[in-house]
Amino acid sequence: MSRESVRDELARRGLRAQRERGQNFLHDPRIADAIADAAPVAPGDAVIEIGPGLGVLTRALAARARRVVAIEIDAGLVRALREEGALPEHVELLHRDALDVDLAALARSLGAPVRVVANLPYAVSSPLLRRLLDARGALAGWLVLVQREVAQRLVARPGSRDYGSLAVLHALTVASERVRDLPPACFFPVPQVVSTLVRMTPLDPAPLLADELASVERVVRAAFGTRRKTLPNALRTGLRPAPALEEIHGVLDELGIARNARAEVLEPAALLAIARRLAPG
Repeated sequence: MSRESVRDELARRGLRAQRERGQNFLHDPRIADAIADAAPVAPGDAVIEIGPGLGVLTRALAARARRVVAIEIDAGLVRALREEGALPEHVELLHRDALDVDLAALARSLGAPVRVVANLPYAVSSPLLRRLLDARGALAGWLVLVQREVAQRLVARPGSRDYGSLAVLHALTVASERVRDLPPACFFPVPQVVSTLVRMTPLDPAPLLADELASVERVVRAAFGTRRKTLPNALRTGLRPAPALEEIHGVLDELGIARNARAEVLEPAALLAIARRLAPG
């Protein structure tokens, strides 16, 4: 498809790209093939696709996978994709909000190995990335297309401007690899930002256990909640109930971390050790 054909197809169906949903439709089949290869999708894989749009990437995934389940929230796009012949027979279309789908349960129903390929609008990128971490035990990996700004935050290292809780939680659970940028011209409408592909592969074993993700996340988010504060002050501000200053100092002393340290300079493993000692239960 070309940009013009996407525009004409939307107009013919009385549809439009909804800015509030961050809709920018991939139209280049060559880029779709490159994305499917980068996932990477093999013949034995099942794929969960989030945000199929007009199905350009869906068809590339279906050409490689044994089964594809595509999750789309837009009713108009679902009608278009359900037309006879629009998608191969081994593609199942779910008219759902991906945030309401139990991705782990869906993956288990498909049988391993299962990969996720997702085009994540900025407004929902953080919650969907979090859902993927929750589902990681049922997934072989996932490839996400996000704004370059989000990609930088995903792979950031300590001491960098973009380093924060998003990078820490991913570093403790998955291996994240920035694959490539996609130029805005690959999409219609042409976005004002550059999109980046990031591939995640669950760590086995992972430093952060599945049953402690929520409690550790709470402490890590508090640590980065007020970036200009020292770690003890940030934790006392962000955690409820607030731990005693003496308790925080004791934890830092035990770990050999300076009491005036800030979260943005600490390695993920150090933040995990702090969180485990301060997390309730």
